[in-house]
Amino acid sequence: MQKKKFSLTQLIFMALMAAVMCIAGPLAVPIGPVPITLTNLVIYIAVGVLGTAQGTISYCLYLLLGMVGLPVFSGYAGGLGKLAGPTGGYLIGFIAMALIGGIVMEVSHRKLIPTLIGWFIGTAVDYLFGTLWFMYIMHTTFMQTMAACVFPFIIGDCIKLIAGVMLGRQLHKILVHAGFIKTAVA
Repeated sequence: MQKKKFSLTQLIFMALMAAVMCIAGPLAVPIGPVPITLTNLVIYIAVGVLGTAQGTISYCLYLLLGMVGLPVFSGYAGGLGKLAGPTGGYLIGFIAMALIGGIVMEVSHRKLIPTLIGWFIGTAVDYLFGTLWFMYIMHTTFMQTMAACVFPFIIGDCIKLIAGVMLGRQLHKILVHAGFIKTAVA
């Protein structure tokens, strides 16, 4: 079996999307124990532009940069402590979100409605993982955690999801047309 290698252009785009996450990730509105961030918006865009594998790798690169201590997480935090803390489950859950949303996007040939449904499912999985992690770390009840970590974010995350999918689709088309991305799916 032959290993697939990424082209220089693909590597540059993955690094660029990780850099955008590093810029957007720390920007946060602290409304409680879980802040409002733009990280999920950038993930929707990255996967929409680059595809599942490259978009997820971009996020994992961002996550690794934060894990080694660079201040790229919300509130300009970094280090393993952030991942082990109350919001770490959401950061790890973003990997599953990117994979689920991206796979559905690719299997549906980038059709809008299935892509949106895939991202909603992926986001729900991230919410589930993050919520269970928060409950475990903070010793809160399910309803306390939902009130602090889910209910305040649903509308904003739906807006970011739709905006991210639409931006990702448009940027993907532009990059295909410009010749930076070799193939377009639908």
